[in-house]
Amino acid sequence: MNMKLSLSVRIAEPPKQKDVAAIPIDVLAPHAKALGFDGISMRASVLSVDSPADQVRRVRQLLDTLGLSVSMVSGDIPLASNDANAIRALRNITPYLDLADGVGSKMVRVMMHSGEDIPFAQRAADEAAERGLRLVHLTHWGTMFETVEESLETLATVGRDNFGVAFEPANLLACGGDYGPDAIERLTPHLFNVFYSTAVRDPSSSMTFNSRRQGPVPMRFTALNDPDGIPAAPLVKRLRGTGYDGWFTVHQPLRDNEDADDAMRAAADLFRGLIAGN
Repeated sequence: MNMKLSLSVRIAEPPKQKDVAAIPIDVLAPHAKALGFDGISMRASVLSVDSPADQVRRVRQLLDTLGLSVSMVSGDIPLASNDANAIRALRNITPYLDLADGVGSKMVRVMMHSGEDIPFAQRAADEAAERGLRLVHLTHWGTMFETVEESLETLATVGRDNFGVAFEPANLLACGGDYGPDAIERLTPHLFNVFYSTAVRDPSSSMTFNSRRQGPVPMRFTALNDPDGIPAAPLVKRLRGTGYDGWFTVHQPLRDNEDADDAMRAAADLFRGLIAGN
């Protein structure tokens, strides 16, 4: 089986905003399908645990009609912004699992900030397992998954087969760890999803990733074809080499003055070929 290509609805959010979708899902989803994406990674800017049931049903019907799957759900804004409330999903996972079921997804994003979150993660994973669902934690600044080493340690401590990781290279770069193909290889036994965005460290940037290990790290997202960014081809090649056949999610945000249609087309053109091995 081949990897499946997913588009994060992050691309529909205005730059530096995570709580609103500037492009309605009724427009975004058909465009994604036409460009060759297999699925949508859902965020709270479109659907959240607070969305009315009829809205969830409407979006599910739209995606089903188009033949698009929901690769993963991020059920609230704090999960996207990684603020102090990002851990609350683990304290009450039921609404997040309900949202995943509502849109037909098998994966739910969660966040862990400290060792205090471990028993909650275990209980949440057990509840998810009863419903045939998986919990997924991105490699992410400000969490217990800042590096590959820390991710593996945390996964071992949680100790649940349905609790895994999504590889996200820009966060690993910001936190000072390995973010290349070898990192993918080490995470492979626990790899549930891949999130790709490309960025560089830039001291002149006003955007910071607040890493616990490195402190505030100024970062700047780059174009997908920027040679100074994170090379995508070696990552996809290693994924194919490991036999990974899960979701590959384009999680690239819009940059200032970037057109969403152009960004979606560029992502589709690049990753369709890479995933196919061309």
